[in-house]
Amino acid sequence: MVDSVSPSRRSEIMGCVRSRDTKPEMLVRRLIYSMGYRYRLHAKDLPGKPDLVFRSRRKVIFVHGCFWHRHPGCALARLPKSREEFWLPKLESNRLRDLKNDRSLRDANWGVLVVWECELGDVAVLTNKIKEFLDA
Repeated sequence: MVDSVSPSRRSEIMGCVRSRDTKPEMLVRRLIYSMGYRYRLHAKDLPGKPDLVFRSRRKVIFVHGCFWHRHPGCALARLPKSREEFWLPKLESNRLRDLKNDRSLRDANWGVLVVWECELGDVAVLTNKIKEFLDA
C-alpha cells in the first residue's frame, strides 16, 4: 500500500510527535499533583528516563502511548497499513526497550507503573491505581 502523503509531508508530521509533555502525560501529571503527590520529571540517571519519578518512594511512572509502545490487546495499538516493513521492527524495538528498562529499574529495587493512554478515560479507576501504587 502506498502512503497517502508525500515523503516530505510525512517527515513533517512525524517531526511533530513529541516524546515528553504529551497530552496523556500532562493529564496524568495534573491528576497526580491534584492528589497531593510531588514528583520530578524525566530523570536522566534512570533507565528509560521515566516520565514521573518519586525518589523518596523509589517509584517511577511511565505514561505510554498505546500505538508507540504496543499495548497488548488494545485497539489503539494497531499497525499502520502502509510500510509495515518499516513500522513493525520500529514499534517492536520500542516494546523491547521498554521491557529492558522496566527490568533494569526493578532489579535496582524501583517500583514501576505503566499508565497506558487508553486508561485515561476512566479517571476514578486511574486515580485508585496510582494511589495504590504510590502508597504501597
